[in-house]
Amino acid sequence: MLLDASDSTLVLVDYQQRLMPAIADAPAVLLNAQRLARLAALLEVPVLATEQNPVGLGPTTQPLRSLLATVLPKFAFGAGAELMPRLRPPAAAPRGNSRSLPRHLQKPVEAAPERGSVVLAGCEAHVCVLQTALQLLEEEFEVWVVTDACGSRTERNRDAAFDRLAGAGCELVTTEMVAFEWLGDSRHPRFKEALALIK
Repeated sequence: MLLDASDSTLVLVDYQQRLMPAIADAPAVLLNAQRLARLAALLEVPVLATEQNPVGLGPTTQPLRSLLATVLPKFAFGAGAELMPRLRPPAAAPRGNSRSLPRHLQKPVEAAPERGSVVLAGCEAHVCVLQTALQLLEEEFEVWVVTDACGSRTERNRDAAFDRLAGAGCELVTTEMVAFEWLGDSRHPRFKEALALIK
């Protein structure tokens, strides 16, 4: 089973100014989050980000924030409630005169296409990332957790989160694994640009 860029959404969880100084190996975690955001933009993968209690923990740290178009504030640790309307948009309302037709004559309204794979990374791995991943699994998304772009205040908490996520059915991957699976082939028209981001 490989990732497909056309079926993926990247979700970046809580890389916030007041939280990141406490995260173990924060510079590497942030660098990989930035790589993921740039790769997603290059390969036309939608990106969603969250901020936990932004008044208390501050906004998403720069320069990552400048790469994000959509940042969703949240207060619950799991971001499922904020993400679901974006990941699984509701069907559009009927248009024109079709609303005046009897229900059995109306054309069925199709929901917007859904991307079934969520590539997830963020902080803290054992709290917000874990709870978000479990909520997405319950909604029957394939969840791919990017381990080298996730962090916690302690490595023990981070590693415990990875054990639990793998046991629950998440795929554990790295930034480079995501990049090369999204590319799929060295003949991809954006291959050289993507390779420059990785290296």
